[in-house]
Amino acid sequence: MKNILIASTSTLHGGDYLDYLLPKLSLHFLNCKTILFIPYARSGGISHEEYTSKVALAFAKINKTIKGIHEFEDAAEAIQNAEGIFTGGGNTFLLVSQLYKNKIMTVLADAVKAGTPYLGTSAGSNICGLTMQTTNDMPIIYPPSFQTLGLIPFNLNPHYLDVNEQSKHMGETRETRIKEFHAFNTIPVLGLREGSWLDVKGEKITLRGNLSARLFRQNQAPEELESGTDLSFIK
Repeated sequence: MKNILIASTSTLHGGDYLDYLLPKLSLHFLNCKTILFIPYARSGGISHEEYTSKVALAFAKINKTIKGIHEFEDAAEAIQNAEGIFTGGGNTFLLVSQLYKNKIMTVLADAVKAGTPYLGTSAGSNICGLTMQTTNDMPIIYPPSFQTLGLIPFNLNPHYLDVNEQSKHMGETRETRIKEFHAFNTIPVLGLREGSWLDVKGEKITLRGNLSARLFRQNQAPEELESGTDLSFIK
């Protein structure tokens, strides 16, 4: 049975890395002593080693050990043997490129679908959808495919921002960008605000956190969904 936490972000304003999620992660990874970390998105351009060390410091607060996937000779075997898996944020184009380069996109999907506890934040959440096409990231590298893990039957837009009526910025809003996506694609998109996450247990998907999420469908008005809503109807 799928056991997944899909978070909009790793860090809330004024807080430390993963702090707001640690109580949930302690339960989510309850039966895991060691968690496999996938640093391929390289948040801020830091090295795999630096990124893994940052994550290890956070998980040490809940007495969990972190091992980076780059530390293993066989990435596929590391995923198949993992007690739990965390994919961090950064650049989604880079993350997806690396998953395909190392031939583990399908391996990762199969492991999580089989029940390995999984946490994604930001880019690591983007890949939980059907495709990565609703990421906010710059295309710094060209992946062989936009298709991702397909752990949920829709796409995500993490870090979703509402229109600021006081701003003088005249560029496109997140809502405008998602509408552009829907000019050519029918996949529903969930705008996930900061501090929100999806709790996936089997086929049930529940919105968690203190904020609502914004659902976009092709040729339909956006819909606000309150925290606690069962999102399993989105297909």
